[in-house]
Amino acid sequence: MGWCGMRYEGPVYRPPSEADSLLIQATVGCPHNQCTFCMVYKRGPRFRVRPTEDICADLRSAREDCGAGVRTLFLPAGDTLAMPTGDLVTVCREAREQFPDLQRITVYGTSLSILEKGRDDLLRLEGAGLNRIHCGLESGDDQTLLRVKKGVTAAQQIQAGQWAVASGMALSVYVILGLAGVERSVEHAEATARALNAINPDFIRIRTFVPKEKTPMLRDWQRGKFSMLGPHGVLQEMHRLVSLLAVDSFLTCITTPAFPRILRGF
Repeated sequence: MGWCGMRYEGPVYRPPSEADSLLIQATVGCPHNQCTFCMVYKRGPRFRVRPTEDICADLRSAREDCGAGVRTLFLPAGDTLAMPTGDLVTVCREAREQFPDLQRITVYGTSLSILEKGRDDLLRLEGAGLNRIHCGLESGDDQTLLRVKKGVTAAQQIQAGQWAVASGMALSVYVILGLAGVERSVEHAEATARALNAINPDFIRIRTFVPKEKTPMLRDWQRGKFSMLGPHGVLQEMHRLVSLLAVDSFLTCITTPAFPRILRGF
């Protein structure tokens, strides 16, 4: 589907699982925007919440263009859960009204936004029709989280994840292999497994760290301040992480282009 409306601002960024979803922008940018591994919004735009009437107008326009049969809707951008609860409730209800066959409304939401919402607001959003949150856990290791300026501790991420799961919404969390480098690979894998076990999210989505253009982590690697794992090191880290999991989650993994060749010779 991928209809983005006429007033979309900034890069189009959405989870792979939302490839066929209708995209209606509710927020612009990322309110945190300090993670040293991420380059999506480093050049802007600055975070802001779009006017609710504009979002609802885009939903009505999408109904005219796409018909009423839309089944999945994703509301970009970096942390749409950070918008005021009442506004997001209004948007979700409008979406359900315009598209009665909707099976899923999804947003990105950070652990901090989940905690700021609190359990009551999460339940309110679930009741309005929001039923999936994608959240970047990245790591359960506090030293790694501090180094990459995630702005949250492992304990806070666990609490946020548990609240999201308890609300009845599906929680999809992301883990980045190699994010801790060679030095803390073991700690990263083991602490992340402990966090995932404590949360037991619906989905665990594993990604592999690759330094991005114009990010602090790329500069650290170029200056020898960060030692990247090689392909075999990443595989060993993934094996350690997965072997420690005790969850009911659906596990998915996107690897680098070199991995199929590495796997054949591993």
